[in-house]
Amino acid sequence: MKIEFQHRHAAHCESGVTSNLLLHHGVEVSEALAFGIGGGLFFGYLPFIRINQLPLITFRKSPGGIFRQATQRLGIEVRQLTFRRPEAAMAALDGALDRGVPVGLQTGVYWLPYFPPALRFHFNAHNLVVYGREEEGYHISDPVLDAPVLCPPSDLERARFARGALAPRGRMYFLERVPPRVDVASAVRAGIREVAGRMAKTPVPIIGTRGIRLLASRLEKWPERLGEKRALQHLGHLIRMQEEIGTGGAGFRFMYAAFLQEAAGVLGEPRLQEIAAELTAIGDHWREFARLGARNCKGRGTAESSYPALAGILRECAAREQRLFGELHRVAG
Repeated sequence: MKIEFQHRHAAHCESGVTSNLLLHHGVEVSEALAFGIGGGLFFGYLPFIRINQLPLITFRKSPGGIFRQATQRLGIEVRQLTFRRPEAAMAALDGALDRGVPVGLQTGVYWLPYFPPALRFHFNAHNLVVYGREEEGYHISDPVLDAPVLCPPSDLERARFARGALAPRGRMYFLERVPPRVDVASAVRAGIREVAGRMAKTPVPIIGTRGIRLLASRLEKWPERLGEKRALQHLGHLIRMQEEIGTGGAGFRFMYAAFLQEAAGVLGEPRLQEIAAELTAIGDHWREFARLGARNCKGRGTAESSYPALAGILRECAAREQRLFGELHRVAG
């Protein structure tokens, strides 16, 4: 049994799944709009949370937050479930598919056999859509792939119950009721206010632009505090979190700029086009930070890629984002 479901490639798994599920139910929301309405852009430097013994640096809101906020702001009723036993989780998935309902799943990338071995790592917040099943396996629309795939039941079960940080616990979610009309403009404004306030106005020193400045100060002192080898481990970890986990710091800024371009038309606010262009330029600066930092990690460091120079780039990004999100907060009202 296979549901008629259109697979669409996306830049990021959760925003891609959110958009694809909405489009399946007749709600015309692109991936960029889903990302923005869901308030996906974030920055947090959380040294008290460890990933592989290194501090968590996150560029997006917590897993599940984009789907939850986007559907809530659009007035759509959803169902989200977690499970203690794999048998119950797989039975619930089968039941939804038998009713003709495509289902979003949170999974561990490492256990998905259709990913090449070189791309598998222990990350437990990868989202995908299951839209059918047969004896050989489940039909999967994974938004980071060009085409749908078939996944054996045992592998999908293992991916749904991967252990470690962000363990999915069999999490599944789907749309239950879509109103005849959704207010996209109000949802867009709410999403902008959330991100702009969080990035530019939070009093918490580890969040938003304050968190970027704190990271810059810590990074500048890594060689002195940690030693050269450990400093390089922290720098490599930061670059990986920025550029490889999910879509990363620069990539998320490009996605949010695309959202602002669409929002300009939805809200009739041409100023958002100019803000989108500036955010794209800031994304380029984040990418330059990653490029120069990677030179250090490869033993090719120069004066322009020194730790003080890298900290300076982060401070410039923070200053530009402080101005940008402050302006965005005013435009969104």
